[in-house]
Formats: sequence, C-alpha cells, structure tokens
Amino acid sequence: MISHVFIGVTDFDRAVQFYSPVMEALRLKMKFCDRDTPWAGWMAPDAPRPLFLIGRPFDGHPASCGNGQMIALLAPDRRAVDLAHARALAHGGSCEGAPGLRPHYHANYYGAYFRDPDGNKLCVCHHDPVDA
Repeated sequence: MISHVFIGVTDFDRAVQFYSPVMEALRLKMKFCDRDTPWAGWMAPDAPRPLFLIGRPFDGHPASCGNGQMIALLAPDRRAVDLAHARALAHGGSCEGAPGLRPHYHANYYGAYFRDPDGNKLCVCHHDPVDA
C-alpha cells in the first residue's frame, strides 16, 4: 500500500546519526545515503519497498513537523521496540510514550513513541503476542 515515506530534516548529518541506530534496531538496512542532495533511505532486508526516507525538503523551505502527523514503523518483536525507543532517546530524540502494551488499540499492541530532533513524531510497534 505504501511506496515510501519522506521526512524533512533541518540538519542532515544529525538526522542520519539519529535514524541509523533506530533503523538498525528495527533490522532495517540503509539503501543509500547521498550527502550532496542530501537524502538517505532505509528498507527491509528482503524487500525493496516501502522505503523510509529523510532529507531536506525539496521546496527549499525549512523542514517543519505537522501537528497530528505520525509515522509508525513495524518492529520484528517487542525487544526491537524497546531497543529502537532507547536508541532514539540516546541520539537526541524525546519520549512521547514509553514502550509497553496498549490494549486500548488491541490486546497484543506493543508500542513506543518518540520525536526525532526536528520534532517529527514516530511510533515503533509490534502486533503479535509474545509467544507468536
């Protein structure tokens, strides 16, 4: 359903330093990093899409986050949710919700929420039961 998601950033090097360890925790690999453009993208190791992209906005205006916008990334397991959230906070992110079950979404929803250094809100989540 989704081809790619692009997040505008104000400081590309800072953003790469933030997103690289988070994506690694989610077992996503960097597809490219072009510092001249600048933009970078990550993907699942077994599929070319969807892509998660960061870079300067194409219109040349400063990047800004949207109120009510959030991107949720699937984690392969609950441990990856915990690790991605911890890495986000260790690399300049801010907590918007600690890792844990959110049974008001569904019985097995395990997620965490954070903002990147530019204020973009992200979620990392896993939907399966622990023993799945």
